[in-house]
Formats: sequence, C-alpha cells, structure tokens
Amino acid sequence: MFPKPIPDAWRVALLGYSFWFPVAGLLVLLVPELVYAKTGIDMNPVLRLSLVVGFVVAGLAGRLLQQPAGAWRSWLRIAAICALVVLASFTVATVARGETARATPLVSGTTVTEAAIMAEAVPLIQRWEGVVLTAYRDIVGVWTICSGTTRGVIPGMRKTAEECADLLRAEALEYWRGVTRYMTEDTLRHRITPKRGAAWASFAVNVGISAAGRSTATRRLNAGHISGACYALTWWNKAGGRVILGLVNRRGEEEAYCLVGVA
Repeated sequence: MFPKPIPDAWRVALLGYSFWFPVAGLLVLLVPELVYAKTGIDMNPVLRLSLVVGFVVAGLAGRLLQQPAGAWRSWLRIAAICALVVLASFTVATVARGETARATPLVSGTTVTEAAIMAEAVPLIQRWEGVVLTAYRDIVGVWTICSGTTRGVIPGMRKTAEECADLLRAEALEYWRGVTRYMTEDTLRHRITPKRGAAWASFAVNVGISAAGRSTATRRLNAGHISGACYALTWWNKAGGRVILGLVNRRGEEEAYCLVGVA
C-alpha cells in the first residue's frame, strides 16, 4: 500500500521551513552546474559548500521550530533565515582564504618578456600534460604526440624531447597571446610576472582561451585583486561535472605560481 500524504500537505509545502530550505540547498547544487556547463564559469566551492550546509541545517532545525501563524509571517521568517545563511556563507568563504574587499597592491615593474614566461610555462605544462615521443591515439581516437599536440600528427610520427619542448613552447605562446586579449594594459604592464604568466598560459592550455579569458580569475586580475585571482584559478577543478584530483593538484600548482611575489 502506498503511503498517504499528510494532512494539509500543500500548506506544508508552501510555508514549511523543512520544505523550502532543502529546496534552496538543491538549487545551490544544481544551478552552478548548469551555469558551468553553459558558460564555463564556476562557483567558489567554499561558498557553495557553506550554502548547502547552511540550508540543510536550517531545514533540520525547521522540523523542531514552531512556525508563526499566517502566511506572510512564515515567508518573512523564511526570507530572514535565507539571508542569514547567505551572509554566513559569504563570511566563511572570505575567512577561508583571508581575502578582503580591497584590491591587492599592484606588483611594481615593467612588462615581462614572452620568453621569460615561456621559460616558466613549458616545464609547468609538461609536468601535467606529460611527454610522449611517439604518436598515439588519445581517449577519443585522435592521433596525439608530445604534450597533447594533435595538429598534423600522423601514425608512426616520432619527435625528440627537444622537438616536443619547441612544439609545446609554440602552442603555449599561442594560448598565452590569446588570453592576453582579455587582460587590460595595466594588468600586462604591472601584474604579470614570469610565473604568473606561466600560470595563465597553463590554465588557458587546459581550459581554452575563451574560458580562461572570461573567467573570474582574469576579471579579478584586471581589477588588481591578485590573491583573489590566483585563488579563483582553483575553482576550475572539474571534468564532466566531477571534481578531478589531477585538476585539483594542477590548479593548486598554478595558484602557487600565481602567488609568487604577492605580499
């Protein structure tokens, strides 16, 4: 026999604390995934987890709290609790990284050379992409060689380690130049160091020029919030909607490169 709905189920669903807070938590789980799939823009994972935990706790507490009479009072209290959860979650996310609302002071100096950036970028990317000297089929059947190169690769092709390094340098430079189109002149002149440029080159090679350029990380860098920009790199740790340990580690090293020289 199927279970029967509780009396006044529609009213519980409309006004109940224990109904709407889990719904809010579910939306926090699903909506960022849809945004990420559509735009490539990810949500701060600390903020996201804090919101979900906050709404779940509020929903559990709602089972034990007596609700006020009247629909408008219930909705007012629901809205107030939601506001408190959101405020607390933003506080947790901010404290977790020691970030402040002010921008990080600019790094003094002049524009670094592309050669200096590539000298840092090539070893960084090679550590994560690997180096295979003989052509092979990748997971989707595309002929690949060196550190993920697919252009002009044919069966039986071989490269030396030096040739692979040169090939990666050319591709990394192409991606670096592409992502710089999204950076301001002030950023390029004052905020890019060899290691920070290498972090963005590696980031762009991995996620694509457009995604890297439109990311929160690049927007924060352009705003002068360097530490926040470096942290935002770590949000790009998913593939197929799942957090991947290899990407977590790669983003962590890119963040470390990015933070070099930040007071």
